[in-house]
Amino acid sequence: MPENALTTQGVDFLPVVVGGDIGAYSLARAFHEAYGLRTVVVSRLAGWVVGTSALIDNVRCEDPFDAEKLAPVLQSIAEEHPGLPLILLGSADSTVKAIIEVRDEIGLDERYIAPYVSHDTFVAATEKQNFTRLCQGLGVDHPGTVVVDLAQEVPDDLEIPFEFPVIAKPAEVSDWKRVQFPGQSKVHTVPSREELLELLRTIRESGYRSSIIVQDRIPGDDQYMRILTVYCDADSRVRFGSWGRTLLEEHAPGAIGNPAAIITGVDREMVDQAQRLCAELGWTGYANFDLKYDRRDGRTKFFELNPRLGRSNYYITAGGHNPVTWYVDEHLRNALPTEGPGSGIGEDGIIQDQPEVLYTVVPTALVRRYTTQPEARAQLRRVLKARRVRNPLHYPEAETQPKRRGYALAAAANFVLKFQRHYRPEGGDRLSRLVPRRASRTEQDPS
Repeated sequence: MPENALTTQGVDFLPVVVGGDIGAYSLARAFHEAYGLRTVVVSRLAGWVVGTSALIDNVRCEDPFDAEKLAPVLQSIAEEHPGLPLILLGSADSTVKAIIEVRDEIGLDERYIAPYVSHDTFVAATEKQNFTRLCQGLGVDHPGTVVVDLAQEVPDDLEIPFEFPVIAKPAEVSDWKRVQFPGQSKVHTVPSREELLELLRTIRESGYRSSIIVQDRIPGDDQYMRILTVYCDADSRVRFGSWGRTLLEEHAPGAIGNPAAIITGVDREMVDQAQRLCAELGWTGYANFDLKYDRRDGRTKFFELNPRLGRSNYYITAGGHNPVTWYVDEHLRNALPTEGPGSGIGEDGIIQDQPEVLYTVVPTALVRRYTTQPEARAQLRRVLKARRVRNPLHYPEAETQPKRRGYALAAAANFVLKFQRHYRPEGGDRLSRLVPRRASRTEQDPS
């Protein structure tokens, strides 16, 4: 048996993850915690999170987002592990898309298990205007939205049925990246109708001809964000759901909106709404949802569906439910429950109970400083007092390299500097008053 294989009730397999970020590392850690396995991680570069890990064999790819460049790398990995099933996962939307393209258009070694939906379903779920229409049709809570098609001239009488400021963002991110104009941003917060019309016309003149999503701006800082991850079987039944309340997100350019601190919990109503979305889409595998609580009406609104285990997927493991076991049980062991918890059938068919645990990738001092809502502060005090704190990068049982510990300490210190520079939440903060106001993703968009 190859040394990187493991017998799991008679099943040998090798995990392969495409991506080099903390999400990829968290998947590798999940496989190691559950099965004692090392993971092959395919990435363009090897930052310290992946490159210094004892859990990972890193394989380089010139561009893992390009299916044509990714395909031969995956074939080479398969050839190096003859006769062994390989579970193939992506740690970002773009890597999942590339995996789907390799699987469906170029071809994968038949031993690969790529547990993702078809390309058409991927597009239907992840393109923002499609997701908005889906929510509207199913009665799923979502922000008020107007889709503006920039294939046409922007009319002077464009109707915007909600108050300003509003959020404006591209429906087609790949098209957005091909154009440039002064003041271009991933997401725009627009204070008036006149400025919105001016922005839309500027975008169109830049050559962007796809749709722009104009949304009602839900007020509130990071503490109003929520996260939900569900696992669907081959019949699109939700078997498992993991809910979390975000306390803090990242705010540095390039990482805006990635959850940095989450407290796990339960919200059965949101899982029910997610089930409606997944059933309509014919979704299989994991779906990860970004949501935000709207204090104006007391409802939690869905922003988007991410077609994978998210960058912060270790919050699920921290809550006591290792997510990769669902892949193994369904695709390698044929062992999904047929009744009771985990079956997706009946009142108790969805596993979603989990204790309050703090997932964090930043120092807890930062989490305490930025957690200001009374209910959230009470939750935080409980988990800190109970010492239920999990950081995916703290794994002393397996990661014993002094060099890696040094990198982790430096990263923690760097987070403090980045928050000083980039984040000033609503209402101000002793630390954030030192820096000018920057728009955060939580007041813009969770994508």
